[in-house]
Amino acid sequence: MKIAFDNEKYLAAQKAAIFSRANSGAGRLYLEFGGKLSGDSHAARVLPGYDPDVKIRLLQQLSEKADIIICIHAEDIEQKKIRADLGITYDNAALKLIDDLRACNIEVTAVVITRFTGQQSAVDFHQRLSKHGLKVFFHQTIPDYPNDLDMIVSAKGFGANAYIPVTQQLVVVTGPGPSSGKMGTCLNQIYHEFENGSCARYAKFETFPVWNLPLDHPLNHAYEAATADLRDYNALDNFHYDAYKVVAVNYNRDLQAFPLLRALLTRITGSNDGYQSPTDMGVNCIISGIIDDKCVQAAAKQEIIRRFLQYEADFRLGRTATDGAAVRAAEIMQKANMTIADRKVLIAAREAAKDCELRRKCDGGIYCGAAMQLHNGDLITGKNSPLLHSSASMILNALKHLANIPDSQFILLPEIVSSVAKFKYGLGSNSRVGLDLSETLIVLVVSASRDIYAQKALACLPQLAYCDVHLSHYPSRGDEAGLRHLGCSYTYDPVMPTKNLFV
Repeated sequence: MKIAFDNEKYLAAQKAAIFSRANSGAGRLYLEFGGKLSGDSHAARVLPGYDPDVKIRLLQQLSEKADIIICIHAEDIEQKKIRADLGITYDNAALKLIDDLRACNIEVTAVVITRFTGQQSAVDFHQRLSKHGLKVFFHQTIPDYPNDLDMIVSAKGFGANAYIPVTQQLVVVTGPGPSSGKMGTCLNQIYHEFENGSCARYAKFETFPVWNLPLDHPLNHAYEAATADLRDYNALDNFHYDAYKVVAVNYNRDLQAFPLLRALLTRITGSNDGYQSPTDMGVNCIISGIIDDKCVQAAAKQEIIRRFLQYEADFRLGRTATDGAAVRAAEIMQKANMTIADRKVLIAAREAAKDCELRRKCDGGIYCGAAMQLHNGDLITGKNSPLLHSSASMILNALKHLANIPDSQFILLPEIVSSVAKFKYGLGSNSRVGLDLSETLIVLVVSASRDIYAQKALACLPQLAYCDVHLSHYPSRGDEAGLRHLGCSYTYDPVMPTKNLFV
């Protein structure tokens, strides 16, 4: 994998910037920690070499001098909102985040369930966390937030919500996803600090958009594509330019919210803490880790296409009511001067499906192709058959290629394949018993205990992380789980791989 990002350079710069901000004024600093704290696959895709858990490593270096507060929106719990990159609900994503932090010896000070209006699922979540010894707080919805300043900054507004006891000079406020109530929690804490006679300040840590890269840089376009479903867009920070005559990039929601946020801070603290722009509030040093801009631009452009394909598939498969996100992503793709033809694996997967149809290698009349681009640029394809799904075939072909195993050599022991296939059929699957990718990986692991070729293939699995993959069809649950487990950056056409209704 070509490395375009230096994690150590970034960590050093980011840590210094945060501590500098924390120590530059009176009172405690509440730092809104945006983006994904762990498993940041978007950043890892657009910044080749980026450690998706680098923010956890940053917190490890800050943890002795920082409290950690996790926010989750009560309605996200109620609606069972899914974090797409992990395929789990936001409440489970919060639990995973706590586990990830604890695994790095970082303790969570408290969990806040924000905008609570009596949702039973939020009450159940509160009880579940409390049983595990975590401090959990409810913050009620404040009427007409954030517009009615008199109401918000009063005993009936922030004053009605509990203060979360903290002890450190720096307090990191984060969450499992966007709109989790992080900023409101920071302001709530600052209100109580001043009511108790203490000083407190606010700052924001957000990885994207990158404020000190051009507005039309592909990395910033990729952020727009990633948030196309939210209708976010990047813009020049006019507040920053007016104050300093320096060009900086921000995004619409921060720019729109800044006058109100500044007014809220001024109402609470009597000062805006010297902030003249939303960029002033940020402590983002991501640019310090970029060591190969050309490589980053190429990776970001691929991410733009991925996002378009994802939104398009969601609409075609009925997951979203409108095609607004796909249309928005198409506009961004056009701005970046990209088309789907620039995604090599897409073309290769569709050609593999056509070849499968011509050769009639599968039963049932459904012809599927899959393609993967290895980090050295080699394209590997796979086709479905009565024995294997196309993604399983593709992965086996890729492993053979990487391990220099002849194409004619089996790496799955036939007796194990037969046993798994019969077991699957016996569970009432259907007559089409081809193994999906997850099942194939299990067979490979078992085969590796007996076969030298399977061992060599298994040893190459880590090389598939962040490889681009495209399927000519909608992946089955087992295929998608397998691709996620391998860490592949996959997309697919909105075509069902079978005529069966339950896949």
